[in-house]
Amino acid sequence: MSNLEPRHEFRCHAILLAAGRGRRFDPDGIVSKLHQPLHHNVSVIEQSALRLSQVIPQCHIVTRSASHWPAHFLRQYASSIRVCEDADLGMAHSLVCGVQQLPQDCDAVVIALADMPLVESTTIAAIVQALRDGAQIVVPVCQGQRGNPVGFSKSMFAELLQLRGDQGARALLKSHPVCEVQVEDVGILRDIDTPQDLSSLSKP
Repeated sequence: MSNLEPRHEFRCHAILLAAGRGRRFDPDGIVSKLHQPLHHNVSVIEQSALRLSQVIPQCHIVTRSASHWPAHFLRQYASSIRVCEDADLGMAHSLVCGVQQLPQDCDAVVIALADMPLVESTTIAAIVQALRDGAQIVVPVCQGQRGNPVGFSKSMFAELLQLRGDQGARALLKSHPVCEVQVEDVGILRDIDTPQDLSSLSKP
């Protein structure tokens, strides 16, 4: 290749999964944990989206209802929003909805969970860098435990689109080489399932 030819720009997008019912937070499904405030009145979903957008501007949000999201939130954080009608069948169906939104020129994707607002932007940047360096699957590790978000190269998109059920992409992590990125970020291990989880995270 001639030195005068432009280098291909690495294009990484993000998918933020926000389609769960959160039954452990509210068995009646009335109160959304994602809209609950953390400190400074920033909601769980806003904090999760903010951390992603600090590193990856192209963020695709998968939800069960578009009416849940105010216009200012979508303008600030979402490149697209997709309603997953099959969300109740399991996380994999939401993930597939997100991958279907990725453009043809996308080189990699970071898949994040909306109920994990404490993930640091430096962790997301480290995942993107590992993908840029050629890794197929990237997982952050803290204190010996794998966490979220998880990065996938374009070579994995076809298999991601075949996922079904409630196991997400766990099967792919077992059947393919995984690049583990060591981080000092306990946020990759902390999600919000119950009101008690929220209370512990809401403390400044």
